[in-house]
Amino acid sequence: MPTSQRKRVLSGMRSTGKLHLGNYVGALQNWVRMQDQYECFFFIADWHALTTDYADTSKVKENSLEVLLDWLAAGLDPDRSTLFIQSHIPLHAELHLLFSMITPLGWLERVPTYKEQRENITEKDLTTYGFLGYPVLQAADILIYKGNFVPVGEDQVPHVELTREIARRFNQFYGKPGPVLPEPQPLLTPTPKLPGTDGRKMSKSYGNTILLTDAEPVVRQKLKTMVTDPARVRRTDPGNPDLCPVGDLHKIFSSQETMAKVNEGCRSAGIGCIECKGWAADALLKVLLPIQERRKKYEENPRLAWDILMTGTAKAAKVAEATMKEVRSAMGMSLDYEPLSKSEGAK
Repeated sequence: MPTSQRKRVLSGMRSTGKLHLGNYVGALQNWVRMQDQYECFFFIADWHALTTDYADTSKVKENSLEVLLDWLAAGLDPDRSTLFIQSHIPLHAELHLLFSMITPLGWLERVPTYKEQRENITEKDLTTYGFLGYPVLQAADILIYKGNFVPVGEDQVPHVELTREIARRFNQFYGKPGPVLPEPQPLLTPTPKLPGTDGRKMSKSYGNTILLTDAEPVVRQKLKTMVTDPARVRRTDPGNPDLCPVGDLHKIFSSQETMAKVNEGCRSAGIGCIECKGWAADALLKVLLPIQERRKKYEENPRLAWDILMTGTAKAAKVAEATMKEVRSAMGMSLDYEPLSKSEGAK
């Protein structure tokens, strides 16, 4: 389908360094699939990384490059998607500022992840304006490209709804004779439960991840220490793959043939957890090794990856500038001289 006929998708990832399997299964794998169906804009959200990591910015640029390398290795194609970096397009900040003038404080305080992260990330001071207001920046990220869809899991739908509310409020104030900004729709993407090595959701915050760059010995060692069905204390105890984090990995990555062996062997105590974990490692490596092989090309020449990012950023900046011209004009704040009336222009 020609690009001009496609709906536009917009999404991003914070620049927190190398990605893990949870990032891949939860978002990146779906992004790769979207490239032929949608006009895709994917950005590295380095400003968003500052909302929690503002105290030390020394790794932000390095982390941004690591994210980009994993994107390219996983299959994001700069010929089919626009890949760019948030902070290199200051227009995001301009639209964020304008949105912050019209966004009620109560809208931000009710965002579910605001309270959740303040309760869970106790080692950092998150009582900052930037952390409270990051959903407004997120709205600017989306609306400056007039995205039709935002691919998200169910837990992120409230963020898209807030973006829709901000767009609606902007259009109510300034959208005459017609709306300036679209109201994007959430594009619910399948996000299977992917446990970390400790059984909780895979997250860098928990230190329980399997990175896309982990070598085979590292993957196998991490899986050896992974928690299993707590009811299976001894080798001779039958287990339940539906209650086992390793079983969850098999459901996502293993073949039907392997799943049949897991179900039969675990429930009958015919196999031990070590053997089961070995099969899971085999399945993970079938996904990871091709990604790692493609990554080598960019690791050996990171300048090539950075040039791809800069080319995409220049392309995205043109789209953002076109939107901002409309926004400024609608608000009566155009950068061009526009006489208020014919009589003024004649003076």
